[in-house]
Amino acid sequence: MNNPTQERKDDHIKICLEENVQAKHVTTGFEDIFFVHRALPEIDREKIDLSTKIFSHTFSAPIIVGAMTGGTAEASKINQAIAEAVQELGLGMGVGSQRVAIEDPKLENSFVETRRKAPTAFLIANIGAPQLVKGWGIDQAKIAVNMIDADALAIHLNPLQESIQPKGETNYKNALTKIKEIATKLTVPVIAKETGGGICAEDAKKLANANVKAIDVAGAGGTSFAAVEYHRAKIAKDDKGERLGETFWDWGIPTAVSVYEVSNTIDIPVIASGGIRNGLDAAKALALGATLISISAPALRPATKSASQVKRMLELFIDELRNTMFLTGADTVKKLRKTPVVITGKTAQWLLMRGFHPETMARKTNQKQE
Repeated sequence: MNNPTQERKDDHIKICLEENVQAKHVTTGFEDIFFVHRALPEIDREKIDLSTKIFSHTFSAPIIVGAMTGGTAEASKINQAIAEAVQELGLGMGVGSQRVAIEDPKLENSFVETRRKAPTAFLIANIGAPQLVKGWGIDQAKIAVNMIDADALAIHLNPLQESIQPKGETNYKNALTKIKEIATKLTVPVIAKETGGGICAEDAKKLANANVKAIDVAGAGGTSFAAVEYHRAKIAKDDKGERLGETFWDWGIPTAVSVYEVSNTIDIPVIASGGIRNGLDAAKALALGATLISISAPALRPATKSASQVKRMLELFIDELRNTMFLTGADTVKKLRKTPVVITGKTAQWLLMRGFHPETMARKTNQKQE
């Protein structure tokens, strides 16, 4: 019989596959971002170089599959399918929280299989900030990393989900101190990762000062974990959880806003995630300052079927990114990040009210002006 953590993980998978857990009214903000079309791109589409180097690792394209699950039979199947696909394509992936396997080592194999299927891919281990507050430290961080021979460790921040989840762990007191301790002592880079609420400039600065080596913003506009917990509460006939989930369904900082705020505040790599559903959105995030793109929801359903389905989805995603680069005259990811974008609507208003200058993005250039 599964323990409560395993049951919760299986619930999350089932709900994400069967229920509507996408944001209702808040959007990612990418609809407010426009590229300046180049009628004379002056590059060969087939020779565009999508390779990206981060943490001394070269990715064939600036894309990873984000952390979703682990610790159950279904979760293991999903992670293995994703691992095979990213291995073949030269990408990377993160595993879901390894808490369940750290607490019960008999469940380690569901995570270990990920590295076996992806011997050279970039893998990201995962533990949660609430566990750090409750006493976890460098020892547990090392266990998580060693379990999958990880290239980096993500420490996930999920205050929104925990605040709605029945008996959620809502003590975040001194979490930053614990994050800094691990980030300073661990031999692999530590990534601070949100889970759908986004990260603001103020918190990004604190995390960078705590020796975190990258930030995954995981903004609002995609999968809402408040919505996931709403559905769990509805099944359990938990009126309080259902009410909280519905009220905070759209809580968070839109992904485009979060990418801009963080990348214009700190100098460490920014991973864009949260509602990125195609290669055009990915290109916009890169132009806003992201270094890597992390996608999760688009990979979930294919991963329940086969590695080939995941691979096909990723190939289409990459082709959309390549096409965007062609239409903007950017033949490398570095040039794409210098490509002008026009920021309009609510996204521009938000950034202006926060003291940023989004208008300067429209005057960047990735090539000499004639």
